[in-house]
Amino acid sequence: MLDTLESLFKLARERKNNPIDGSYTNKLLSDKNLSKEKVLEEINELIEAVEKNSNKIHEAADVFYHLIIYLEANEIKIEDVMNELNKRKK
Repeated sequence: MLDTLESLFKLARERKNNPIDGSYTNKLLSDKNLSKEKVLEEINELIEAVEKNSNKIHEAADVFYHLIIYLEANEIKIEDVMNELNKRKK
């Protein structure tokens, strides 16, 4: 399960370092405003899907993908986020 998330982070970093023409991921990485808009849009779609009890898994996957790309585009390393979460353990 965590392998899937790890592979998404690796993809984001690979695309950032080695862009591919026409790649949606690269479009998000290079346009921080678009990336931000997509995160907000996808979160709203997930909330709506939960409220309507429909398409929740699909929308949750969209949120994860777009958030991962947004973090990478803005130089926020997942390792730092995980360290912060570990500090919060009680």
